[in-house]
Order: sequence, then C-alpha cells, then structure tokens
Amino acid sequence: MMPDRSTSVPSLTDRCALIRNRARSVRLGPVNFLHRIILDEVQDRLTEVNRRFIDPAIVTGMPGFWAGAVPGAKVVADTPELALQAGAHDLVIHAMALHWAEDPVGQIVQCARALRPDGLFIAACPGGRSLHELRDSLTRAEAEVTGGLSPRVLPMGEIRDLGALPGRAGLALPVADQITQMVSYRNLFHLAADLRGMAEGNALAARLRRPTRRDVMLRAARIYAENHPDPQNPDRIRATFDLVFLTGWAPDDSQQKPLRPGSAKTPLAEALSRMRKPE
Repeated sequence: MMPDRSTSVPSLTDRCALIRNRARSVRLGPVNFLHRIILDEVQDRLTEVNRRFIDPAIVTGMPGFWAGAVPGAKVVADTPELALQAGAHDLVIHAMALHWAEDPVGQIVQCARALRPDGLFIAACPGGRSLHELRDSLTRAEAEVTGGLSPRVLPMGEIRDLGALPGRAGLALPVADQITQMVSYRNLFHLAADLRGMAEGNALAARLRRPTRRDVMLRAARIYAENHPDPQNPDRIRATFDLVFLTGWAPDDSQQKPLRPGSAKTPLAEALSRMRKPE
C-alpha cells in the first residue's frame, strides 16, 4: 500500500506534464548523454560487486534508452505504483527518475520489496547543485523584469538527504556518492533545447501556466553569460549536473552487521594509545 498523500500536501510534480515532456523528447530525438554516463557508472559498480545478476529490473521514465542497456532486464515506468513483483529480482536500478517522484522513499520501498534477499538496489538521479546556474539566472531575470518569481527549476536533493533514503526504505549497507559533470553550451537557449531533449523541462505543479515573456528569457541569457561562463571558453556558458548514486542491499543473514554498541573488548583510548607507541 502506498503512503496516503493528503490533499493538504502540495504536489511537487505535474505528472501529466512530465509524461508530455517525455513524449516530446522522443519525438525531437532524445538527448541521452546523462543516461549514458549513468549506465557507464552503474556497469562499473556492478563489475566491482563481482556477482552475476540474472533477474534485473530497471525503473525509468526513458524506456527507449534503457530497454537494451542491461541484458535481460525488465523495464518498468516510474509510476507511483511500480509494476514490480515482490521478490522477483536480484537487481533493481532506478534510473534518472527519482528526482521527479512525489514519494521517493515509497519508490525505493517498492524496489526493495521486489528484491530477493541480498539483492542489490542502485538509484541514480540529479541532485546537489545541478543546474544552479540556470536557477540563478532565471530567478534574477524574472525578479528584475517582472518583479515576481515562479518555480522554474526542480529542487535538487542534497547527497546527505538522498543518502538517507535507502536506509529509511529498509535496505542494508546503504552508500551514497556523487559525480559532477560540467557541460558547455553556446547559450541558455541551447541548454534549454537539451533539457527538452532530456525530458527535464519544467514539469513542476506550481509552474507558470503561460509562456515566459521573451524579455525575461533574453535577460536571463545575458545574466547567465555574464555570471556563469565556461572557464575554458568564455564565449560559452557552463551547466553543472551533480549525479547522485544510491546503493543498498536487501537484508540477508549472510551480510556483515555492525557490532552491538558496548561490545568492543578494547577501550578506544587504549587502542589509540597503542597506535601512538613507536615500534
């Protein structure tokens, strides 16, 4: 059963707009470079695990890219209720969709339920300071030109907060790490075109429901160029994507477990004293 979301809690995502954005990206020709980076990172992590996974599943909003990315994987949409069978998989990958979830813990809980004991969960999504340059430029331009503000860039979770989610979902041995990808663009409008191709355009429920004024966008482009140039080429702009990776394991008796508090046989002070003594 999914958690009850009261009508008093405002929605973050307009799901219909998100689906339209994803369909439009397919029509335009999807921009998948972040997905390729994530796939490479996931494959590196699986190599380090040194285990053969035979029943993988992938949760994503971009099935066209992920359908053949992991051999034999079942690919399901990141709907509020995931089409995953309990205990059916030894690996579940949540790929570039958790940041749009109304209930990210609920998404991970469902992934955890789909895992067999000692199965592996991996999630990857933007977080941290992703697109902070765009957020800054649009905010300053809109305030300057119109005197108001409207939500334009999705709020991004910090790695510390995102890293707590697998444990809250009941997974063991949780780990969170982050890589930063800097991307160079000719200008803000080329960045916006790429975001549409990624299906990462504005799908916030509280977004402005009419086209943004041209003078706001032109001013935002100037602010962006002046304040966030590409250090390697000042005639271009820089965009930051912080990609956060979360891992956790379905609990199993074979896994390592932390010692019970107070069970150590040597006091910490004594152990440190021994370390300081010369040999």
